[in-house]
Amino acid sequence: MLKLDTSKARPFLQSDWNELMSEAAVAEGLLKGKMGPGNDFLGWLDLPEDFDKEEYARIKAAVERIKADSEVLVVIGIGGSYLGARAVIEALRPVVGVPFDGFPEIYFAGNQISATYMRALQKALRGRRFSINVISKSGTTTEPAIAFRLLKRQLEEQVGKEEAARRIYATTDRSRGALKKLAEQEGYECFVVPDDVGGRYSVLTAVGLLPIAAAGIDTDALIKGAQDMRRHLLAAPGNNPAVEYAALRNGLLRQGKTVEILANYEPGLHYVSEWWKQLYGESEGKDGKGIFPASVDLTTDLHSMGQFIQDGNRILMETVIMADKSSLPVLLEGEEEDLDGLNYLAGRTMDFVNESAMKGTMLAHVDGGVPVTRICLDEIDDYSLGELLYFFEYACGVSGYILGVNPFNQPGVESYKKNMFALLGKPGYEAAGEELRKRL
Repeated sequence: MLKLDTSKARPFLQSDWNELMSEAAVAEGLLKGKMGPGNDFLGWLDLPEDFDKEEYARIKAAVERIKADSEVLVVIGIGGSYLGARAVIEALRPVVGVPFDGFPEIYFAGNQISATYMRALQKALRGRRFSINVISKSGTTTEPAIAFRLLKRQLEEQVGKEEAARRIYATTDRSRGALKKLAEQEGYECFVVPDDVGGRYSVLTAVGLLPIAAAGIDTDALIKGAQDMRRHLLAAPGNNPAVEYAALRNGLLRQGKTVEILANYEPGLHYVSEWWKQLYGESEGKDGKGIFPASVDLTTDLHSMGQFIQDGNRILMETVIMADKSSLPVLLEGEEEDLDGLNYLAGRTMDFVNESAMKGTMLAHVDGGVPVTRICLDEIDDYSLGELLYFFEYACGVSGYILGVNPFNQPGVESYKKNMFALLGKPGYEAAGEELRKRL
């Protein structure tokens, strides 16, 4: 079971811990009782137990067809429509692009508007058997809509319109929207983005489960990890790591720690950090409030960001994800001529070196004035990732309520869209476009 170690962070607190935990308990009560702002988007709270079993069986059947039809599955989506899936896939298949036991390679598109990337992707797909999973509740979000228009046409040109329709899977609204309408017209198999689950909380719906399963990852174990974490959090009011994490980060915020760095020592966890950044940034960054979520991949970023973390502006708190067990050991051997000076490590494993770097860095950062919290997983596997995802979601809801915001809306993301539509010349935005061009 996931463990939280706050022993290197709580000494930095100036607030009374019992008072912080009492405040956090009230916030948790709002979440569990579904009485707080945004309570119409709490479908994720019970999702590990109450997911659609019939749809889950259809997901598994679709994966078998994708395996038979395709060498590649292209997942089209942005934000919560792809980050959760990518986080799990790249954590468990960290060498990107390597085929896995008969399952397709997973490529991602529609998460930016880069012609360079699109041209390279289209070239990579030429002559290859591929399927598409397009994920969008509306079907009109600019980035995925552009990618889908281009890749759908390429698939139809390569295999014909009828066969392309068999290889396109739409994850969208249950009953309305542009993508739902197109799917019904063309005969795409559809999966549902639930009305009561926001995108950043949707990894355990079809949004995440279809691409994760298509990558050859055990989604049963992933869901079981989330189920067990949910039961643990709901049954542990006096020893709840998610509530403790939420209380700690808000206590540190109040004394000027306005940036939280999520650190890992495994490159496969890079997209777990990206998913976490959206979850906390979009949930808490509103009404002039919030902790800025940042991330580092260590030890890589010790050679770039390490100086700032150690000696820069003391606005930082750090949370480290670590695992008690790792994969098969990689042993270091001695050399006859010790030119690189590493023979003192002969007989040691790379894991020992990595763990020593982690412990040494943690203590250095604490000595430099950075509170460090550790989240300890048993290992980086399907089950533990299910635990971790649900832990962060639950803690985010509690933390947002402590902060005094609605953690389940995102009103600020519309501003850039309106400006972009105006500058693109979208009908209805002509006057706004004229004003913006004067400012530019």
